[in-house]
Amino acid sequence: MARRRERRGEPSQDRRKERIGPETREEKLNDSDASERKLIGIFILFFIIIPAVSVLVYVYKYGSGTKRLEPVITERGPIKTDINFQEILTENTNVAGNESQRNYDYPVLAYITPWNSKGYEMAKRFNSKFTHLSPVWYDLKSHGNSLILEGRHNADKGWISELRMRGNALILPRIVLEAFPTELLKKKKQMDKAIDLMVTECKEMEYDGLVLESWSRWAAYGVLHNPDLRNMALKFIKQLGHTLHSVTSTRNPKQQLQLVYVVGPPHSDALQQHDFGPADLQSLSGSVDGFSLMTYDFSAPNNPGPNAPLNWIRFTLRLLLGSTGNNAQRLAPKIFLGINFYGNDFILSEGSGGAGAILGRDYLSLLEKHRPQLQWEKNSGEHFFVYFDDNNVRHAVFYPSLMSIYMRLEEARFWGTGISIWEIGQGLDYFFDLL
Repeated sequence: MARRRERRGEPSQDRRKERIGPETREEKLNDSDASERKLIGIFILFFIIIPAVSVLVYVYKYGSGTKRLEPVITERGPIKTDINFQEILTENTNVAGNESQRNYDYPVLAYITPWNSKGYEMAKRFNSKFTHLSPVWYDLKSHGNSLILEGRHNADKGWISELRMRGNALILPRIVLEAFPTELLKKKKQMDKAIDLMVTECKEMEYDGLVLESWSRWAAYGVLHNPDLRNMALKFIKQLGHTLHSVTSTRNPKQQLQLVYVVGPPHSDALQQHDFGPADLQSLSGSVDGFSLMTYDFSAPNNPGPNAPLNWIRFTLRLLLGSTGNNAQRLAPKIFLGINFYGNDFILSEGSGGAGAILGRDYLSLLEKHRPQLQWEKNSGEHFFVYFDDNNVRHAVFYPSLMSIYMRLEEARFWGTGISIWEIGQGLDYFFDLL
């Protein structure tokens, strides 16, 4: 389960005053029975009733705002742990529900990459399933002593126009901040120039805002290990958010341009200096409209395993949001919990470590060729299978299933967060039934 409020209380140990004079056996038994009944009553109150009420209150506060899945979804069959390869091969292209109907009303951000054209088609086909669409188009780079925003050649105005005719999803292209951070953050003119370049691009291209990725770059450059530079980095994000919020959308004069900021998950409960933690979330919450939380890529070639274990996702949310108070209730909707639509093919043979990301088409090819037995890993909430390639090398494949995605969508509902999907061109068609 996700966060569970526990209230521990010990029954009061009121001591009765010693009586003067001898007590009869009957009196002692009566007193003993009364004391036991009292202790049982206190136990039930503190350890059963109060926790139960707390859970109900939590679910009411933090788990509301969603529609349950329609029967056409839950009765299909593949949303289960004991699936087989033939079911996936047969069902994956069948979209049973209404393509424009949403099953959840929390924010859904979907990434689209120019190197995977299927994502563009999925964005159009399932447009109404999303609240935010983020095409991965731009990089802000250092160019001598100046800055340059690259990527407009990727922008497809015709695609954007078609999206807007089909639905109301906001278009927020992703910008990766690759400029030299010490130069950018230490010099006010550079900082102002970077912000001006990004905001001007939003105005000229009539975007609804942008998604910014910079935290991982700053960590790699050591910026976040320096307290002064770290504060400057936070100041930069705040200034960008405030500047965007001062501009109204060309499509909707009542709507400000939005900023979604990409953050990685902390790696342990002992936060490192470069980690994005709860204090950062709190500090930026007034300037940022959403935090795209990259809760995937948990495993690596040297440590093969699940892509995004559920217990790790819960740990991350618990660490960022803290206790179940008003603060968590206010901040949770700004977190877009990351869900991967891709998988990994790990090489398991000794001395041959390696891995490669696989997309839906690759996954289907492996199923068709090897006809494997799919296994459900309970702790991580993911399906996987093992196969031997043509060179007799052993592999393990972890790729999303309807059940694994459904569980993560429900996890977001329980916590009151939104979701972000990397990326929609990499999944199977029937994944979109669940959104």
